[in-house]
Amino acid sequence: MLSKKAQYAFRALTTLARNEGKGPLPISTIVKEYPISTKFLETILLELKRGKVLASKKGKGGGYFLTNAPNSVNLAQVIRILDGPIAPLKCVSLNFYEKCDDCNDEACGLKLLMAEVRDANLKILENRTLADLIKEI
Repeated sequence: MLSKKAQYAFRALTTLARNEGKGPLPISTIVKEYPISTKFLETILLELKRGKVLASKKGKGGGYFLTNAPNSVNLAQVIRILDGPIAPLKCVSLNFYEKCDDCNDEACGLKLLMAEVRDANLKILENRTLADLIKEI
C-alpha cells in the first residue's frame, strides 16, 4: 500500500515527466493539475530533490524538473526515498498479541510469506519507471 506522500509524489512526478524538456515546472502548476496542499507538496518535492530524483531552479522561470529521463527513474527508488525500505510487514508472532522476538525463517511462516510478497512487489516496482506511468495515463 502506498502512503499518501508516495501517491502525491507520483502525481507530481507524472506531471513533471509529461513536461520533460520544457523547463522547470512551478509547484503552482502541479497544484492546479492535482489539488493538494502546496506546503505538503513542497515537502515531498524537497525530499525527492535530496534523493536526486529532482532538481530545482530559483527565480523567474524556476521550478522543479527531473534530473534523469522518465525511463531512468524506477518506482521503487521513489518509494524508498519517501517511505524507507519496502517491507509489507515486520515479523510478528502468529499470536498477534505478542511480539516475535526470536523469529527465524524456520519458525515463522508469516515472515516467509511476506518476504515472497515483498519480492514480487519489488520485481515489479524496480522494473517499472515514470515513463510507464505516463504511458498508462
